[in-house]
Amino acid sequence: MATVLAILADGFEEIETVAPIDLLRRAGVTVTIAALGDGIHATGRCGMTMHADTTLEAVRAHGFDCLFLPGGPGVKLLRADPRVRDLVLHQHQAGGWIAAICAAPTVLHDAGLLAGRRYTAHFSVANELTAILTDERCVVDGRIITSRGAGTAVDLGAVLIEKLVSEPKAVEVLASICA
Repeated sequence: MATVLAILADGFEEIETVAPIDLLRRAGVTVTIAALGDGIHATGRCGMTMHADTTLEAVRAHGFDCLFLPGGPGVKLLRADPRVRDLVLHQHQAGGWIAAICAAPTVLHDAGLLAGRRYTAHFSVANELTAILTDERCVVDGRIITSRGAGTAVDLGAVLIEKLVSEPKAVEVLASICA
């Protein structure tokens, strides 16, 4: 079964984090939620505190089929942590999937992975990511998947299921939630 590492930083956008993780788990994907900090709790932009499975430090040497970066104000912490950049580069070099939503594609930009690619992101980072495809909810280019924001979180979850499991499983999971 497919495996996903979701990195949780204080200031994460709750919908962008929980919706894709929920859908992936419904599809049978093993999702490990790793807190960026020293503890296993992170508080989102709207004040919801999430209990992670582990810390990033404890799992960063493990391999995963996909690395998932949620958006929100916490992206600044993802961008500032060299471990995240190292993981992104390692995942890319290993040929694994990388998914980023909202402002999180800036992490991929910082790592040099968006040059010459099709991608989307939240309009708030358009000054940095000048080639955002503003009319697309999710964009897949190679093994990089980007999505625009909270309103596209279910779409991102469905694309992840399609790529990591199968298209029929994505259709099944979406039907089960009346999407």
